[in-house]
Amino acid sequence: MSLFLIVALPFLGALLPGLMNSAGRQAVGGVTFMVTLTAFVGLLTNLPAVLAGEVVQTGFNWIPALGLNVTLMLDGLGFFFATLILGIGLLIIAYGRFYLSRDDNMGEFFTYLLLFQGAMVGIVLSDNILLLLIFWELTSLSSFLLIGYWKHLEAGRQGARMALAVTGMGGLVMIAGMLILGNIVGSYDLSVILQEREAIQADPMYLPALFLILIGAFTKSAQFPFHFWLPHAMAAPTPVSAYLHSATMVKAGIFLLARTWPVLSGTPEWFYIVTTAGLVTMILGAVIALFKHDLKALLAFSTVSHLGLITMLLGTGTAFGAFAAVFHILNHATFKAALFMSAGIIDHETGTRDIRILGGLRHLMPITFVIATLAALSMAGIPLLNGFLSKEMMLEEMGHTALFGPDWLVPVLVTVGSLFSAAYCFRLIAHTFLGGKRDPESYPAQPHDPGAGLWLPPAILVVLVVLIGVAPFLVEDFVKLVTASVLGIAAEVPDAHIKIWHGLVPALYMSIIAVVGGLILLALFRPLSRAWEATPRPEAKTIFDGIIAAFVALSRGLIHPLHNGAFTRYAMIFGVAVTAAGYHAWTTGVLGDATRTVQPAGWVEIAGWLMLVIAAVGLASMHHNRLLALILIGIVGLIVSIGFVFFSAPDLAMTQITVEVVTIILMLLALNFLPNHTPLETSFLRRVRDVTVAGAAGLAAMALSYHYLLRDAVTTPISEFHLANSYKGGGGTNVVNVILVDFRGFDTFGEIIVLGIAALLIFALTEALLNGPVRARLLNRVPDKPLSGTQHPMMMVVLTRVIFPVVLLVGFYIFLRGHNEPGGGFIAGLIVSIGVVMQYMASGFGWAEDRVRFPYHGVIGAGVLVAGLTGIGAWFVGKPFLTSDFTYVRIPPFDKFELATAALFDLGVFLAVLGAVMLSLESFSRLARRAHVKDSENPMDIDPSRTSNQNPAEVDIKGPDTPVGEGA
Repeated sequence: MSLFLIVALPFLGALLPGLMNSAGRQAVGGVTFMVTLTAFVGLLTNLPAVLAGEVVQTGFNWIPALGLNVTLMLDGLGFFFATLILGIGLLIIAYGRFYLSRDDNMGEFFTYLLLFQGAMVGIVLSDNILLLLIFWELTSLSSFLLIGYWKHLEAGRQGARMALAVTGMGGLVMIAGMLILGNIVGSYDLSVILQEREAIQADPMYLPALFLILIGAFTKSAQFPFHFWLPHAMAAPTPVSAYLHSATMVKAGIFLLARTWPVLSGTPEWFYIVTTAGLVTMILGAVIALFKHDLKALLAFSTVSHLGLITMLLGTGTAFGAFAAVFHILNHATFKAALFMSAGIIDHETGTRDIRILGGLRHLMPITFVIATLAALSMAGIPLLNGFLSKEMMLEEMGHTALFGPDWLVPVLVTVGSLFSAAYCFRLIAHTFLGGKRDPESYPAQPHDPGAGLWLPPAILVVLVVLIGVAPFLVEDFVKLVTASVLGIAAEVPDAHIKIWHGLVPALYMSIIAVVGGLILLALFRPLSRAWEATPRPEAKTIFDGIIAAFVALSRGLIHPLHNGAFTRYAMIFGVAVTAAGYHAWTTGVLGDATRTVQPAGWVEIAGWLMLVIAAVGLASMHHNRLLALILIGIVGLIVSIGFVFFSAPDLAMTQITVEVVTIILMLLALNFLPNHTPLETSFLRRVRDVTVAGAAGLAAMALSYHYLLRDAVTTPISEFHLANSYKGGGGTNVVNVILVDFRGFDTFGEIIVLGIAALLIFALTEALLNGPVRARLLNRVPDKPLSGTQHPMMMVVLTRVIFPVVLLVGFYIFLRGHNEPGGGFIAGLIVSIGVVMQYMASGFGWAEDRVRFPYHGVIGAGVLVAGLTGIGAWFVGKPFLTSDFTYVRIPPFDKFELATAALFDLGVFLAVLGAVMLSLESFSRLARRAHVKDSENPMDIDPSRTSNQNPAEVDIKGPDTPVGEGA
């Protein structure tokens, strides 16, 4: 299977769980499982090539000018991590299907999970470091959604924010390091970078690049001093913890260290920074884990410790260290995922994760006891389990490593870390499962083993734990293959074997000390715990919160003087800036050398200018009368539109007019809830100040425009390129439309996204009004003036209904002709919106809403999706994003006509504009129906009571959630 498809499947599959939510939990879990299984099977189809030592590569140019190409690479290391991500992902999906309660939105959960899965697969298969950075940030965003999935839990929201802040900060820092690395090599492709070890390490920018990249890796993999976010992320549902913190998110930093190992390792700086950070993290995480009473917190700090162990091994810079690190990545993923799922089972069945409350569960939950015990013993390093093998290799490697001080220091420290690691594993087993049989009523819930849906996924992992532990030769060749990818082509894989017995070597004695010491610490746990609680120590979360609070205070102090919510202040700053710029342009003599002539103004231009000035002055002086001010705004817009027509810009004129119509209607709806007149906002002196600044800014803007129009062109105007290439390159004679959907298509794509966001914000604000304190005011609102007895005049109703199909046809026509004549998707969307708006105006909100039942959120999303997919389609023919294409076809008896991909993009613009306008209108209409604005369900029916003058207070209110007017 293509690498593109393997990466794309989770992203495409993420659309399915939400769409299938109504089909039931089984369908949602099943489709998620099948998407992951398909990607996993597709990955396995590349196994023969990987085992043969081949590097599977594919890609195409995306933004070649920036060096950002969609290139993917599959070697031993990428295959190894992708297998963990997708393989363990299958087990997590099966587990999550039975873990989540019926109150949890399973479609939403699995959508986030697939987004995260796709981002992780993208990281490990990327052959372009800029593309890797994109996927890297996607993991931060999707993990934020997963960690904060239980939105009702404050701990979940805090943990999600902390994880996003720390890993997001690290990602931003890492971007700088990756840019430096690409600049040194002259390419952002990993396959090129990994061949330039000498050039990179000889460059003076090697140290800054190394430092910045390591910060990104350390924050992602929770290395000291960035380790604190991971335990707080345990507020997420257990399937999230099992997935993110065993095989995926926290391993992303480890993967980055392994991927860049050939070019960044081998220097004293790499050795001291990476090894020290890993060693400190390993010991610190193990010590803290021992004294945690929450099962997931214990496992979280144990994860921190083991991530430190792997980082420390990679930091040694030796081939054997990389070999041991790869093997422990595999072992840790198996036993840690099994342990997290076991912790979830215990929480699910007993109602608590507090070890102090648990105990004796082996009698009531024997299956869970066996699974958790084997996984915990593996993590402790007990023989015949896979954790023992990689721990022995770690002790062997670190036994010959000298970091600081005497040669014996590092061996002693790693033995101490292993000792605490064994101790918290033994405590997990003893304090959770051992002890006498207890009355089930003594637990918060009556404990029992769950169904196979919950215990089978961790059991499968435990089988691997035991199988690798007793027969390590089964995975030895594969681990060596992966290690070869880490070391690079020129390096040699160490001639070492993974064996249960290596003889009486120092590593064995260190291991025995760790196990025996762990048992002693378990026996002394109570006094040690009291001493730990009594010992003052800094809390990482408190420090983090303090730093965030300081930054917030600093930002508030810097921004508040400028950005305080007062529109007058913003306008004042803008006016002063424009005045300064205009003064500079007028007084520096730049107009002296201008050779362009000034065109004489005729009486038409002067008359239009006078009307514009009069309307603008009238608007400023009579703005207290809101309705009159709105009319004057419309006049200003109309004069501007006429100006566009006068200067041969029909597209701009049509856009301006349709925007004016839609805007005025929406503003009329909004003004309906405000008083007719506005009280004086400012004193006389402030108004004088405002008039002075506004007048100066207007004169300055005139000076700037005058200067720009008369200056000689410094370079060839871009308009000449557009005129010359509009038809030849874009297939259209309407240059404005070709610019929007082709030459500047990326800008338009961003604009429709912004437009959709604005509409969603209007919806969110009105939702807050409907469900907040304003709701009562709306329900009890009495209009300033009595309502008309005939709110739906028959002539207007008939006219708008008759004209509506015509408006739709006009919109369709304007859309189709847009590529060659004035028109296009934006204008067509506004025209169709106006047609629908007229139905609201003529027949009432209730009648229109009941008959125009479109999910406008979805219309906006569909528009953005259509436009985006049109751009992505260019990738499949090797073109950059949003590159358009066109051809001419002839179907008898018709003449030849054009087919252009730009039309699909324009369709996306049309849908986004239509959805944004109608969502805004619908939001205001819902406000109106709450505010006793009377409407009729059947405005064309003969109903004498409808035309009689009725006091709005007499309108029957069926209930707080029933819009007034329904059933009238």
